This record gives sequence, structure tokens and C-alpha cells, in this order.
Amino acid sequence: MRFATYTAARRQFYGACLPGGMVALSPDFPEWRTLREVIAAGALDVLAETARDREVTHPEGSFRWNIPVPDPEKIICVGVNFPDRNAEYKDGTNLPPHPSLFVRFARSFVGHEEPLVRPAETPQLDYEGEIAVVIGKTGRRIAEADALGHVAALTLCNEGTLRDWVRHAKFNVTQGKNWDASGAMGPWLVPFTDPAQIADVALSTRVNGALRQQDRTGRMIFPVARQIAYISTFTTLVPGDIIVTGTPTGAGARLDPPVWLQPGDTVEIEAEGIGRLCNGVRDE
Repeated sequence: MRFATYTAARRQFYGACLPGGMVALSPDFPEWRTLREVIAAGALDVLAETARDREVTHPEGSFRWNIPVPDPEKIICVGVNFPDRNAEYKDGTNLPPHPSLFVRFARSFVGHEEPLVRPAETPQLDYEGEIAVVIGKTGRRIAEADALGHVAALTLCNEGTLRDWVRHAKFNVTQGKNWDASGAMGPWLVPFTDPAQIADVALSTRVNGALRQQDRTGRMIFPVARQIAYISTFTTLVPGDIIVTGTPTGAGARLDPPVWLQPGDTVEIEAEGIGRLCNGVRDE
């Protein structure tokens, strides 16, 4: 069963995704305000049992998708995590010994079927299709062998980037990665129960139906377990934290000439066993 956060009649709910719409579950659990609190309680299975045999409360078209975990403590993104992405930089370097990391704010993401926003300051809005893992159990200095035991769920991410703004400063990319509503996450959470769900999964990105990115998680330079072990060395991971695990080659910036997202475009991120994240583009 899949779980999502959504807004209907100006009220935010979380619930289970069923054919034809959503079944609201948050009214049943006032002790858990958001899915982050459900995850912290280890209660995704409780939601699944509660949703069993329920009818849709919010049909398709009556609600708007939000990002699945609306209030994560932190969102940590892994850069240059596929071999071909490293080669794209054409700097002659070998594969890096450690992951490249940066942080994003929840406000920089919209939900499924909500438009990405291209700001007035730059036209260089780009896409990056990725799989995101949601942490379910607190840990610090987590051993790689134990790391996947800390994952609660999987979702999809379009890690939208304003390319010229990632180069405004010498050493960081924060300002190019955190424009309001420049990326997307969702549509839902898929509970994580088996390492095979992330071991060798096909991931693709399409823009207006044309395939732009395609690879498999089995080719990641730093697999998800390694990412969790490395990140938890310096920061405590807590339930609801999100790790965005890296994008394949083929972003618009790497085309010749570069091709930026335009108002009216449609971007689709898809991964086996997780689903499809779809967003349009509009000007701010």
C-alpha cells in the first residue's frame, strides 16, 4: 500500500492511495500530525491495516498532492553518483572516494502534478530524476551492513536546479538548489520491506515524452547503504529525514546546446516498483 500527503478543501490530510483517489487516515490518528510522526512511531503498517476495506474519501480531482513528508528535519542530496555523471564533468578525475553532498529545504519542492516554478531571475531551470529514501529509525555512525534497516520508505524526486545559480560562488551549490518550488517529490511513499526494492532499479526521466535520463541503481557509485553510513557519520539521521540518492546522466545542462525547461513542458520521473512523478512547468 502507498501513502501520501494531500490537501483538500484547504485542509491537509495524509492517507492511503487507492484506485480512484485517497482514503483519509489522518482523522483517525490525531496523535500523529503528519506522516513524519507516523514514520517515527513505526506505524505505516497500522495505516495499512486501518485503510483495509475503506472507501475513497477524496476522489481523484478533488485534492492536490503535497510532498509526502511535509516537515522533514533535513533533506540531504547526493551529487555525481553515477559513473557517466562523473564523466560528464570532463575533468579527468577518477571516481570520487566519498559522496558529494548538499542540503535542500522542503519549500523548494512541490507535490505530484503541481508545476515547477521558473523564477524571473534566470531561465536555466533543469531537471534531475532521482529516487529518495525516507529514514525510519534514528541512527548515528550507522554501519553499512545495518543501514537499510533504517529506511522506512521510498519516493521519487525531481531535483530541479537553476544551473547558473549553482556557480554564483566558488565552493557551494546551495543557492541554485533551493529556489522555491523548483523541484518536486512524490507522489507517495512506498514502504520499504526488501533490499531488492533499491538494489538494481530502473530509473528514467522524460521531458515532453522524450527520454532524457535512464540508468539503474545497481550502477550507483555509492549505493544507498553506503550513503546512509557516510552521512550518519557526521549527523544523526532521524525519522522523516530524506536522502535524495543521485541522478543519471542526461540533464538539460549537459545537452549541446543546453536545453532548459520551458513553461508548458512536462517532466516525468519513473522508477520500477515506486511509481511515476509528473510535473508541468510555469513561470513565477
